[in-house]
Amino acid sequence: MPGPDVAVYVISVAAQLTGLHPQTLRTYERLGLILPERTGGGGRRYSHRDVEMLREIADLTANGIGLEGVRRILDLQNRITALATRNEELVAELEATREALRQALTPRRTPTQNRLPVLRQPDPAQSLVVWRRNR
Repeated sequence: MPGPDVAVYVISVAAQLTGLHPQTLRTYERLGLILPERTGGGGRRYSHRDVEMLREIADLTANGIGLEGVRRILDLQNRITALATRNEELVAELEATREALRQALTPRRTPTQNRLPVLRQPDPAQSLVVWRRNR
């Protein structure tokens, strides 16, 4: 079975799978709601992901949402996905930074001075002041 992004369905098959008329698929493409791949001869090829998107568009329009509303919903969904991906990246970066700090604070076998004095565990009863040298 091909992956979800492999364009394998011709327009008639995609229309049949979604219950939409082929002209409706062309209209959605013209409006930029869906962008199927093109063959060398110019024929449209739809992926499984495209078919799922067409089904979602059909559901939204069947519930009374206009095409501009559909476009806005799809844009917002794409932004949510992008933000969730970025959030995961930032969480991973934060965890890597915390681990690096833990390793920097871990005492060595020989009792040497921590080279990162601002990272020492502060006494809760004292204030912490961070000094930065200007270079």
